[in-house]
Amino acid sequence: MNANVDFVLNSGHQAEPQRGPEFVQSSLSNERFGQLAHAAPLASFCKSFLDPIVVVVVLYLLAIPFEIAWNGYLLVWAALAFLLSAQLLDGTFLFVPGVSRPLLGLGRFVAGWGCVVGFLWLIGRLSGFNAYFYPPFLIAWHLSAPLVLIGVHALFRAMLLSPRDAPLARAVVIGANQAGTALATRIRENPELRLEFAGYFDDRHVSRLEGIGEEELLGKLATLADYVKANGIGHIYVSLPMTSQPRVLSLLEDLKDSTASIYFLPDFFVCDLIQARFDHVGGIPVVAVCESPFVGMSSVVKRVSDIVLALLILALIWPVMLAVAAAVKFTSPGPVLFKQRRYGANGESILVYKFRSMTVMEDGDKVVQAQKNDQRLTPIGGFIRRTSLDELPQFINVLEGKMSIVGPRPHANAHNEMYRKLIRGYMIRHKVKPGITGWAQVNGYRGETDTIDKMQKRIEYDLDYLRNWSLWLDLKIVMQTATSMARDRNAY
Repeated sequence: MNANVDFVLNSGHQAEPQRGPEFVQSSLSNERFGQLAHAAPLASFCKSFLDPIVVVVVLYLLAIPFEIAWNGYLLVWAALAFLLSAQLLDGTFLFVPGVSRPLLGLGRFVAGWGCVVGFLWLIGRLSGFNAYFYPPFLIAWHLSAPLVLIGVHALFRAMLLSPRDAPLARAVVIGANQAGTALATRIRENPELRLEFAGYFDDRHVSRLEGIGEEELLGKLATLADYVKANGIGHIYVSLPMTSQPRVLSLLEDLKDSTASIYFLPDFFVCDLIQARFDHVGGIPVVAVCESPFVGMSSVVKRVSDIVLALLILALIWPVMLAVAAAVKFTSPGPVLFKQRRYGANGESILVYKFRSMTVMEDGDKVVQAQKNDQRLTPIGGFIRRTSLDELPQFINVLEGKMSIVGPRPHANAHNEMYRKLIRGYMIRHKVKPGITGWAQVNGYRGETDTIDKMQKRIEYDLDYLRNWSLWLDLKIVMQTATSMARDRNAY
């Protein structure tokens, strides 16, 4: 019987956004491998599909006893609830309890549902949608939907997760390299996978295998087929480099006389992964190793959140903007707004708006960064830069669709052309729209970057943001920005 051949790659498990650049710099961290090999397909399914569907179904079912018409208003509300639930709810809160702390997962779920309700209330208030719904109906939905979700998760866990007394499937890893050892560690640490790690097969002597005990090395590749048949091995994970294709083909030929499932573990650790996932082009499978996090539904959620937050913030700050504009106009000659060409999404040139804080309007091939005690500052220039008041017109850029509220901060085009030659991966930050604030800025890398090391750190945080983006992370950055502006000493 032919063996079943499959691939191992699952980026559904999101990394915690709190990591700093140490995570970026590590070419092989356990957490990065967790994004690829820590299989949690059921939790990923719940986060991406099941949870939003349950939320919408509860909404429609509750409309019946409350005599709410199934019309376009309810459809729009359901669509917003679906999009927000897909992004904000933690689909793992009742799954894989041996891995994640149950109370922490449940707390994240409750907080996520609170954000869903808060965003819907805000959208409804700004758009007037709240007036079309009976308040007790919305309150009943706010309370019942999370209870139903908890019940559905418990049911799925009981029905679909393997019971603890089920027999373990024995597994071996071919290739005791970094990817293979990381996978073996995950198998040992996750009893819910119902896998028993038997050991490694590798043609190298154990003395050449770092961190591998002699008892873990089961033999050379030539002895694999006999061992599999004699020891009831059910899962084989091939962790050999692509240059070993003849050995892999020979290995598959030897295993045709077994019923074991064979999985190929791509060695993605040679890459600097950005939103790695499987995709297909016309039915042909491809692997994305560097992609924007804002694809499909995520792009819709990002854009909706940008518009809602930008409108809300502009509604609150327009008096401040008028006051700053007047101060700029009356304290120095020149226009109120300073427009500078910067790189937008995909490296396209955009015009970014700022309140003018300098006596010069540099936008050419050479742009000098603002420095401490810069003589080019206007009388109020230093103040509005330190307090970020000069950035307020960029909320108009957000509404235009040229920028996001959160993203890598845009640099002058002249600086981009300089740093892209000096810093590896610099241009990857331009796979997304630039932001008014960003992950680097709330971690201390705001203002002048007078050394390559400072810019390198900023880029590391920007790439970390792309790897770990979530609406949660955006909200955290917005809140940290609001609380840190007054005490920021890096902007001048």
